[in-house]
Amino acid sequence: MPASTVTPRWSRRAALAALAAPLAAQQLKEAPVSAKEPLKITRLETFLVKPRWLFLKVHTNAGITGLGEPLLEGRALTCATAVKEIEPYLVGKDPRAVAHHWQAIYRHAFYRGGPILTSALSGIDMALWDIKGKALGVPVYELFGGPTRNRVRVYAHARDPKRIKEALAEGFTAFKTGPARRRGFPRHIETPAEVRYAAERFGEMRALVGDDVDIGVDFHGAISPAHAKMLIKALEPYHPMFIEEPCQAQNHDVMAEIARSTHLPIATGERVFTKWGFREVLEKQAATILQPDLCHAGGLTECRLIAGMAEAYYAAIAPHNPLGPISLAAGVQLAASIPNFLIQEQVSLGEGYLKEPFRVREGYLDLPKGPGLGIELDENAMADKIGHDWRNRESYDDDDGSVVDW
Repeated sequence: MPASTVTPRWSRRAALAALAAPLAAQQLKEAPVSAKEPLKITRLETFLVKPRWLFLKVHTNAGITGLGEPLLEGRALTCATAVKEIEPYLVGKDPRAVAHHWQAIYRHAFYRGGPILTSALSGIDMALWDIKGKALGVPVYELFGGPTRNRVRVYAHARDPKRIKEALAEGFTAFKTGPARRRGFPRHIETPAEVRYAAERFGEMRALVGDDVDIGVDFHGAISPAHAKMLIKALEPYHPMFIEEPCQAQNHDVMAEIARSTHLPIATGERVFTKWGFREVLEKQAATILQPDLCHAGGLTECRLIAGMAEAYYAAIAPHNPLGPISLAAGVQLAASIPNFLIQEQVSLGEGYLKEPFRVREGYLDLPKGPGLGIELDENAMADKIGHDWRNRESYDDDDGSVVDW
């Protein structure tokens, strides 16, 4: 056979490479900003949004805008000022160096951590990942290694049977409630009647939804450790999905003691910041469900690391989110890219805020296909929602007027 007619052994590989080359070129062509093109941050814009949120837009010279929520509840103006103080560092820099910017903002503050700095940083981090994904034309979860699941489970808040029925009709299959009580706020040690009342009301919820629906109970850190143990014991027969913040979150040793006293999963994390805060929770086995808030704990960059730490301790991630749809979008991107995700909290699917709100189907959200965080604000729908003066509750004991946690 003439040498010219012999097919080289490597021809199949070469042919596949030739087929892939146009596709790769097309993908690069479709990316709005190539890696070689300059991309610079031009300004940071924050605005208050009803009911109590703070949204962030990070603008660039390429016209790409990143979205984030740099908010600590009740401290929106303080967080907005913190973002403004960080702005001089970011303006003029390439937003695609997300991890580098996280380190610089956190460490150059000298006084590291705390709820204000990490909340401001969290919102900025979300926005930078949004920009990076948009610049490359892919969802953020693709930048984190691709999806680990094809949909994300979410839960709704429900305080009474009426709301549970409504949420079931909306497609939810999991809920979170608080312990029922007849008086405004619990005493340090409650009466047997109050403990029994809380357990019976939860039992009614369980009977309403059956055993195929999950219900978590949030103590909100407002119950003393002594009372928490009694209340948890009374709730155990009804199998809550988890007990959230059974006591104040600052003392992980006390929470670990509570965790050892029950077989119910303990959840905590909304008031824990960065990997360093969650390290202690895991080492002391204070909880088996971690609830980092992407608006507080350090954004997507940090919460991915927290999830990795939790995986090593066989703990699950259930992101905390009583805030807006940008935070939800970030949580969905995180959920789509970690193996130990459990469930995502939400209070707004984005109706009246997003051009394409999230939709619940069989208790789940589909993964967004759009680039970055996969959402776009509906500026027209939001026009009547700009500005708020929301404040934290000021709560006092019904009997003696002393300050109590809410």
